[in-house]
Amino acid sequence: MGLPRDMRLKGHRTFNYIHNNSIKYQGKLMTFKVARSNPDIILSHKSTYTSNNLRVAIAISKKVSKKAVDRNRIRRILQEWLLSNIHKINSHKPYWLLVNLRFGDFCNDKNRLLEEFQNLMFKSRLIK
Repeated sequence: MGLPRDMRLKGHRTFNYIHNNSIKYQGKLMTFKVARSNPDIILSHKSTYTSNNLRVAIAISKKVSKKAVDRNRIRRILQEWLLSNIHKINSHKPYWLLVNLRFGDFCNDKNRLLEEFQNLMFKSRLIK
């Protein structure tokens, strides 16, 4: 099961906004781009979920793994961590998060991946 519909980001204008208006947090395996939310951009998607909560997009390049199965497995691991660790208290934060995984051979190292993901979540102050 992936992220709920009200937590996902979509649309090229949304990603352009994040790239141009974000604060970047870098780790060895991934980078976070965190921007204040701009619900006006999402209105064009006719979504009923235009709340001002935390929204997330996880982008995994083919440089990480050529196999879509591996990329989807990594995405599900990160989404599961988010769903289990983002509490109602933290979901009200009006931020958008873009997670970009860097290329590397860490597909089988779930602990290292989650450890860095958690460290960057704390560093970016999206969780306490």
